Amino acid sequence: MTSSSTAGRTALDNVRVFDGRTLSTPTTVVIDGAIIGTEDTGATRIDAGGAVLLPGFIDAHVHIHDTATPSAFTPFGVTTALDMACDPDIVADLRNTVGTTDIRSAGMAIVGPEGMHSKFLPETAVIRSADQAEPMVAQRHSTGSNYIKLVLEAPGDGGPDETSAKAAVAEAHARDLLVIAHATNPAAYALALDAGVDIITHIPVGAALPTATITRMASEGTVVTPTLTMMEAMTAFRGIPGAFADALTNVAALHAAGIPILAGTDANASTGVPCNPAFGDSLHHELELLVQSGLTPAEALNAATILPAKYFGLTDRGSIEPGLRADLVLLDGDPLADITATRSIRQVWSAGVPIPR
Repeated sequence: MTSSSTAGRTALDNVRVFDGRTLSTPTTVVIDGAIIGTEDTGATRIDAGGAVLLPGFIDAHVHIHDTATPSAFTPFGVTTALDMACDPDIVADLRNTVGTTDIRSAGMAIVGPEGMHSKFLPETAVIRSADQAEPMVAQRHSTGSNYIKLVLEAPGDGGPDETSAKAAVAEAHARDLLVIAHATNPAAYALALDAGVDIITHIPVGAALPTATITRMASEGTVVTPTLTMMEAMTAFRGIPGAFADALTNVAALHAAGIPILAGTDANASTGVPCNPAFGDSLHHELELLVQSGLTPAEALNAATILPAKYFGLTDRGSIEPGLRADLVLLDGDPLADITATRSIRQVWSAGVPIPR
């Protein structure tokens, strides 16, 4: 890669741009400050030599550990990370950042009184009755939550009851907030649908999703972030790795039904959690697992770019178009031919800022 040094904008010459379906012929993409521009006058020119240019990746399920966490994602091309439960004080100053991974967050999750998550979350996370829904959702909204995370379990397993779950969803929707529901088994999926959530995160292992559930999800526009990386790790930890095949089969069935699939890893560094997918690096494994479950490489790339941007309302990113954030990943390989080529990163830009490799 060669460059000429003039001040101002940066023009990436001879890049093949992923447009959501195919790669373009070699073209020029201009980085103009924090956005993708059109005017290359006076730009510093970089000859990419036919390298592939992707939008910055979006990991649709992470858990921020501390204020240094965003910088762990960025060198791996993950320029946006969607946190699914975290101390709101940690993420308060991390949103809309420039030069590192941009963060959105659910803040404190809402969980049932006897479920697994209630064992390590404070009482302020626990919903015991439907009349608590309004103040709990209002509190999260007031502290900057971008969406609501609702942890659902199978009936009888200690999660929120159906009335409380429905109330929480109604309060969130009244404030124009999405609801993302943790659900790891078919019964929890059914409860999530009855409650009216927008996105379900995780995928059942050791059990098939019923055809009626999948049909209903397709008709109601439900979106799924299966977190295959975490489900694979958890089945190995529990000594039942064969059960992971059900996760792949379930994702294949959802995809075949036209249900949008988002790439999310459940990356975390939490103590007491048996599996800790690595920040940033695990997103590439998630893409590989999505392809293994039946998505094409292009569909897997969309699951980590344009689709999470669409379904989380991030209208300023997710594709390479003038006026959008200059979140970009330059690759030496062709991920449409081999999805593992997403690991061959030459350069990352986050809101126009080049990230040291």
